[in-house]
Amino acid sequence: MIFKRPEGNASGKKKAAARLLAAVLIVSCSCPVTASVIKDAEKTKNEAQKNLNEINEEIDNIHSAQNRLQSEMAGYDRQMMNLLTDMEILEGDIALQEEEIEQANADLEHAKLEEKQQYEAMKLRIQYMYENSDGSMFAAVIGAEDMTDLLNRVEYVTDVYKYDRQMLTDYQNVVQQVEDLTVQLENEMEEMEELQISYTEQQASLQQVINTKSREMADFDTKLANAESLASEYAQTIRKQNQIIEQERAAEEERKKKEKEKEKNKNKNNNKNNSTTASTGEGTGGTGSGTDGTGTGTGGTGTDGTGGTGTGGTGTDGTGGTGSGTGGTGLTDGNLNPPYSSGVSGSDVVSYASQFLGYPYVLGGNSLTEGTDCSYFVMAVYQHFGISLPRSSYAQQSCGQAVSYENARPGDIICYPGHVAIYIGDGRIIHASTPRTGICYGNATYRTITTVRRVL
Repeated sequence: MIFKRPEGNASGKKKAAARLLAAVLIVSCSCPVTASVIKDAEKTKNEAQKNLNEINEEIDNIHSAQNRLQSEMAGYDRQMMNLLTDMEILEGDIALQEEEIEQANADLEHAKLEEKQQYEAMKLRIQYMYENSDGSMFAAVIGAEDMTDLLNRVEYVTDVYKYDRQMLTDYQNVVQQVEDLTVQLENEMEEMEELQISYTEQQASLQQVINTKSREMADFDTKLANAESLASEYAQTIRKQNQIIEQERAAEEERKKKEKEKEKNKNKNNNKNNSTTASTGEGTGGTGSGTDGTGTGTGGTGTDGTGGTGTGGTGTDGTGGTGSGTGGTGLTDGNLNPPYSSGVSGSDVVSYASQFLGYPYVLGGNSLTEGTDCSYFVMAVYQHFGISLPRSSYAQQSCGQAVSYENARPGDIICYPGHVAIYIGDGRIIHASTPRTGICYGNATYRTITTVRRVL
């Protein structure tokens, strides 16, 4: 008996084959598109990541440069503060000096007046004695009762003359002393005025440096803002490309899932059709077994590869502050008087330093004979005896041990705001003073003393 294939069954198989062919075409068309989009997104992402790494490195470099510049500016700020403090102290010293000069001038005028009055009085007495020598004066001598009385009268006239002469000499000495004091005060005043000019020039120069550094810092701030803006754009690009990759992979997973469902439905229909064919018609019908041809693919999960833009930590001022000497100002009542420990005689230091009296003062100069400033003068003198000191006057104020001024000895360092000198004893100093005076002696208390240091 011959079994005929039902027409309906043949039609079902044709439809199933058509659907399978359409699915294959869809998969074959969509997969290259998805792969191309992901590849482009990954390329864009990798380029953005490379740029982001470079810009983050640039940001780190900017932060490092900023930290170094901030450290420099902190040092300049400290210098400016010290300079302004010294200027304020110097202004006070100048004001006191003006008062002393004014008083000295008044004393000088008074002394000259007394000298003139004494001179006039002496002239009158001498004139009287000489004009009356043939009269009353002669009579006074002749009228003496005896030789003793005569000698007494002559001695009296002589004593009057000697007294007048001595008084005039004393007044002249007072005038000379006051004149000398006035000259000394005026010289010290000129030194302080020259120092004030030097301070003003230093302030202007230092302010110019600070302004330049401030502009550099502003440039760094601008560069940092631009770099962080670029880093943000690169990070945004990376996030966007990650989203595209994730969306495409999710879409691909969805397409695979739908194809799998379609394949299952197709196999299910095939199995159903085969089962129907086997149960109807005549003859021997083969039992078709449908195979599940759907593959299970695992889609990669995209990760957000965007690196956050790192901002460098704020750097701290790593420069150690300039050490301050122990023992306060050296003008306290603490009776500070540390012993000598170097074996060098203070009188030898003074003797050596005195060899350079009269040599010129040059700001920043490094020669005891051709030109030196105060700090190099002190440094070079002590260096001659094997004692090392720093170059600046500020640093020298922290050397050795603090000494109370009442205990200062020859060879100690007397420190003033922005100035240093060598103590020679009896309230006197030797120092590289000003361009006008050069290396000279001076009064130790002509300015405010900040500290006395013993380095011997």
